[in-house]
Amino acid sequence: MPRIRITLPQAFHFSCTIPVRVTDINYGGHVGNDSLLGMIHEARVQFLHRLGYTELLMEGVGLIMADAAIEFKSEAFMGESLIVSVTAGDIHRAGFDLYYLLEKEVAGKKVRVAVAKTGMICFDYALRKIVPLPDAALQKLETVALP
Repeated sequence: MPRIRITLPQAFHFSCTIPVRVTDINYGGHVGNDSLLGMIHEARVQFLHRLGYTELLMEGVGLIMADAAIEFKSEAFMGESLIVSVTAGDIHRAGFDLYYLLEKEVAGKKVRVAVAKTGMICFDYALRKIVPLPDAALQKLETVALP
């Protein structure tokens, strides 16, 4: 089976800083893969907040993650901070993808820790079913989407 390859966009329209905590460290002494996915989740929540949304309320619908892919590039350690950049892309009838670039600064240079993509689907939690992406959300996402 071939390795996952994520093609990142040229530009990102949002970034946040997430500190590496002691609880993020695994038995290998670096950030665990489960913690990295949690950091991606935190960055997604902050990205949506910047657009005026939450995962449960985006123009009247919620979001559910359909898939996630992560390419691990280098280690991160307790006490470091990750700069997580996020942008939207591949917008379709019922959702969109979010792309993530996770970096740390070492000796004044940015070092890639991971790249990731999550597929987000619009979901009506009351009806427990997939619903179309609202037009107002589509318009906002297009302002921060891949070219």
